[in-house]
Amino acid sequence: MTDDQDQLREIALHGHRVFFRSAGSGPVVVLVHGITSTSATWANVIPYLAERFTVVAPDLLGHGESAKPRGDYSLGAYASGVRDLLLALGHERATFVGHSLGGGVAMQLAYQFPEHCERLVLVSSGGLGREISVLLRAASLPGSELVLPLLVNDQLLDVGRIAGRLLGRLGLRVHTDVGEVLRGHASLSDGEARAAFLHTLRTIVDVRGQRVDATDRLYLAESIPFMVVWGERDPIIPADHGRDAHRLVPQSRLEVFPGAGHFPHLDDPLRFVRVLFDFVESSEPASVDAGRLGELLRSGAGEPARPRAKGRARGAAR
Repeated sequence: MTDDQDQLREIALHGHRVFFRSAGSGPVVVLVHGITSTSATWANVIPYLAERFTVVAPDLLGHGESAKPRGDYSLGAYASGVRDLLLALGHERATFVGHSLGGGVAMQLAYQFPEHCERLVLVSSGGLGREISVLLRAASLPGSELVLPLLVNDQLLDVGRIAGRLLGRLGLRVHTDVGEVLRGHASLSDGEARAAFLHTLRTIVDVRGQRVDATDRLYLAESIPFMVVWGERDPIIPADHGRDAHRLVPQSRLEVFPGAGHFPHLDDPLRFVRVLFDFVESSEPASVDAGRLGELLRSGAGEPARPRAKGRARGAAR
């Protein structure tokens, strides 16, 4: 990544400092990171995407260098914030790519503001089923705000870093998921970031799993090009959530990365770029048709989400 592409830029939105990365020219692609992550998660793919697209990757409020106000951290608020950043930068429409929490944000944005969404890409996305890692469920419990500061003290973080270095010297690769979880864990040593994390998490997760489930509205994705990307070995959100979403939207595209975990764009960045290039260039951007949207709403009104199909998809499907 060049210095220009790696440089965080700043803009004020509604009185809050929002930082973002931007590079390239052409059709706009917005990359939305997951919880406790930052725009840096896309660092390996931005240089390649910038060869054909205008790439915008924000640090969501409460994350990274962006402000961490005491405010609204719901999916709707995040979606509005991403929309506002897009417009403030002079862009009206984009392909939205969301990872984990960012997938939920991207889905919410496509639902709230369909006129701005040309395509939707979900990467190991939240909001497509109840199952989620036990650690995130535990962190949503009452009282976790008292425990988290003890888990992010310098001594414990140093132990994690030392363990990672020792494994490296032994020739053992620390899995991407472990490294990214430790990185996100370290970000919670900041009190404001920790408060934002808990506010965000508790809007979408409780002890039983994910509280937000968008599968009852996925039929609306029939009106836009829609792709799902997942790591086959995702330990945080099961890959079956992606397979189920693909079945609910038959014309969608499914890409399952063998051997990848919760961060397929980090485990196999070149494949991720190739898949995204092909998806964008082989599909026409959505154009909102209120009449068609109304038809979909009437046809889907009151219908429950279809049950999970039996069996497992293999490899990549279109």
